[in-house]
Amino acid sequence: MAETSAFQLIDDLVDRLVKANWKDRDAIKVELLDAASQVPNRAAVREHLEAALSGKSLELKWEIQEIIDALTPPPPPPEPEEEEELAEDPNRPLTAADLDLVYDDPRGLMLHRTKKGDRWFATQRDPRTGQPQTFELHPSEIQQLQTQLHGSPFWVLGSGMHG
Repeated sequence: MAETSAFQLIDDLVDRLVKANWKDRDAIKVELLDAASQVPNRAAVREHLEAALSGKSLELKWEIQEIIDALTPPPPPPEPEEEEELAEDPNRPLTAADLDLVYDDPRGLMLHRTKKGDRWFATQRDPRTGQPQTFELHPSEIQQLQTQLHGSPFWVLGSGMHG
């Protein structure tokens, strides 16, 4: 079937759908879907039907939209394997979502621990710029800080670190 005659048939079926009562619409929609499926260029058919939506009642728009939806290929499924690999990559940069706040001193020291593993990070204001800067702590520094800050009221409740 030539594409122009196919579009003419689609237009005729849309006109029949507009004039039909609700009982006859399902049969016309089947014909319309069949005619639209005969055209190899699905994107052109979808655009043609979307143009036909203008000026129609909401109910008719829904009927035509069903045909458009049936002609639209489903989106490809997400590839969870790759996402999981990215999430588990130990070398990827950490984000705030990877860290739990365990110590928060309003004078300017915050300590964070990774949710996975046992890495610690400190955030302090740079005295020259006033900007906060975060850096990873060495395991010996962690033990020293825990001893030094033992009993401090600034340990975050629920972190398991308060003295």
